[in-house]
Amino acid sequence: MATGENNGQFYLRYYVGHKGKFGHEFLEFEFRPDGKLRYANNSNYKNDTMIRKEVFLNPAVLRECRRIISDSEIMKEDDNNWPEPDNVGRQELEIVMGNEHISFTTSKIGSLIDVQSSKDPEGLRIFYYLVQDVEIDLKCFVFSLISLHFKIKPI
Repeated sequence: MATGENNGQFYLRYYVGHKGKFGHEFLEFEFRPDGKLRYANNSNYKNDTMIRKEVFLNPAVLRECRRIISDSEIMKEDDNNWPEPDNVGRQELEIVMGNEHISFTTSKIGSLIDVQSSKDPEGLRIFYYLVQDVEIDLKCFVFSLISLHFKIKPI
């Protein structure tokens, strides 16, 4: 990790969602500087209800999250040439790490073909793989942390 990345504030928020036949459906989680993990999953499919959970995390957990973000080098990217959110949905990623603050918004990315056909394939590829980590690794990580404290069935 570069100098200073272990110091100072850390915040991460990830959102993916859309508005469609079943209303506003989304998954969102955030790691807050005070160690609180907030999780929300809203689906109206078959009259499901929103799931909201909050837990406090050990500093080692936050350090691992910081490491994942730092290793991805996403803080160097810019979303100006990424696809705008559309009727398929949107993704948002906001990160505060030390003195750096980034906020990305783009459409849902279905596959690498969407990435390669964008105006900024290299930058969007970094976002795509990090989001895959966020959605898969961190999402599994989040579900594991939540299920340690609550009995819920992950999607």
